[in-house]
Amino acid sequence: MTPLEALAALFGLVNITLIARRSLLNYPFGVVTVCLYFIVFAQARLYSAAGLQVFFLAAQLYGWWYWRRAVVDVTKPVPVRTLQRRSLLMVFAAGICGTTLLGLVMSRYTDAAAPWFDAGNAAWSMVAQILTDRRHVESWPLWIAINILSVWLYANQGLLATAGLYAVYLCIACWGWDSWRRAVT
Repeated sequence: MTPLEALAALFGLVNITLIARRSLLNYPFGVVTVCLYFIVFAQARLYSAAGLQVFFLAAQLYGWWYWRRAVVDVTKPVPVRTLQRRSLLMVFAAGICGTTLLGLVMSRYTDAAAPWFDAGNAAWSMVAQILTDRRHVESWPLWIAINILSVWLYANQGLLATAGLYAVYLCIACWGWDSWRRAVT
């Protein structure tokens, strides 16, 4: 574990805790987290995960703007909602297509350490992040599955602080899912 990885994990922990609490203040921590993890993942040759951080940076800025529009009082949690059933098909199609395309690129054109697992993790994370930014409760079951895969993937790559962080993320995702389901408007 490097000091950079430890710092990224710390910021990430604050970020997800604030997301689960539906706090707009999660976004500054998220921006710092993704910038730090871009470097950590690139150094570990997890190129899909590193590229995902670029997407996450844009998603953090979008989410910050989108959540801000929904909040009248920044001291109160943002409202959340459920996804319409027909949109679930689009969600699953996006995750499967993203995994396939990114996996093919990473396995054929890079020396990625775990091209298919890294690609699946990245593609489904993009889908889950969009759902989170749009304040959909259904983001949390995806995050739970992603966190399980992430613990295994990062531990196998020797990123133990990051694997530990994702184990904590898994617990927070379970709490966040319960919290958001109760708060559906």
